[in-house]
Amino acid sequence: MAELLQEAEFLKPQDYAEFESLYNDFKTRAYSEYRFELQPLDFDDFKTSVEQGLIKCIVLKENETPVSFLVYTTAISEAVELNIIHNIGIENRNKRVETLLKKFLELTKDERKNRVVCYPMLGSQKELISEVAKFGFRFIGIAVLRFFFEGTNSKDILKYMPPIEVEDCYKVVEWNPEYFEDAVSIVREAFENSSDSLFDPRFKTKEGVRDILSKITQDIYAEFLPEATAVILCNDIPVGFCFANVTGGRIANIPIVALSREHQGKGLSKFMLKFTLDKMIEWEEKGEKGLIEVNTCTETNNFQALKLYRHIGFKEDYNYPQAYLA
Repeated sequence: MAELLQEAEFLKPQDYAEFESLYNDFKTRAYSEYRFELQPLDFDDFKTSVEQGLIKCIVLKENETPVSFLVYTTAISEAVELNIIHNIGIENRNKRVETLLKKFLELTKDERKNRVVCYPMLGSQKELISEVAKFGFRFIGIAVLRFFFEGTNSKDILKYMPPIEVEDCYKVVEWNPEYFEDAVSIVREAFENSSDSLFDPRFKTKEGVRDILSKITQDIYAEFLPEATAVILCNDIPVGFCFANVTGGRIANIPIVALSREHQGKGLSKFMLKFTLDKMIEWEEKGEKGLIEVNTCTETNNFQALKLYRHIGFKEDYNYPQAYLA
């Protein structure tokens, strides 16, 4: 039997023609197998992103034929973000994944001196967990929850939920840019020692949190929804935030809910979430925005958060391992 020759290296322009079919195989499986919520880039746009350095692609060839690839980026956050490991078929899958990860760690050696690697192992990628663990990655379970506007009883649960009683000093208002620095302080306080900071170290510093919130409020991650972003005021001083944005024009997301420690345990997170959901339901019922759902994430062992989301109408959809390498 002839020896199988493997070679892993960065995607090069001269490889585009033979790589395209492998990429399109990934694209056809992105939603059903990898649970991508948005359609991946068309191949021409993918090539442009590679050429501009926005993403980096490592291709594995066997006997000069592309069979697997790994995509990562350092352009969005302080982390090295591993986006996808795709393999055509299941033949030699584990060996291919091992070869790609070795090459990835070799090529990112300098970048990883001051950066964490994060890898959301969505969909069938969770089957790679044993191979990924061999390289020292650790894992946090993440639950994805959804509030659907149609087809479930999410709206009824919210509608018939008992009134939320809060102290007279509190009121909820929509986002105003003047609250930005207050949000930086409160989000950092809430997240600097959380599991989120393990795979996104920006949460550990005010400068890092400023970067996160700037990208949220300036439409870098998705379209920001200031009218649906709830701010809790206590005697007119901001003490909590529930941010909201929308991806692809249809799917709303709650990326961050943060509350100052001294104001926790008073039902204020539920108060903020209801404000956000009520605004989105108002848009949906008026035929505005075209939203079909709201989603959010929390840790699988954060039972308090899971209980909160269930009580206001969210349904747990699926979970995945969030891998990180410090």
